[in-house]
Amino acid sequence: MLREIDKGLAKSRVGIVLVTPALLRRLTQESIADKELSVLLAREQLVPIVHNTTYEALREVSPMLASRSGLSTIEEPMANVAAKLTELVTI
Repeated sequence: MLREIDKGLAKSRVGIVLVTPALLRRLTQESIADKELSVLLAREQLVPIVHNTTYEALREVSPMLASRSGLSTIEEPMANVAAKLTELVTI
């Protein structure tokens, strides 16, 4: 499974991470999600989508991830977030 994740990361142009309260809890533990995020952060390809939480809460757990430009479902309707993501991945 790790090899398949590696292949996918090598081919990816953009990484979208949905930041939820559950993800914030998982980031405090070592897991494959940490490694995937590290690869995408190093390649400047990560777009965080903050949902049911805030950038402030994310900053407490992962300042690097919180420093990325992204979108928040609190600040924008989900339809707008989806439209912006569509634009991003179809470029």
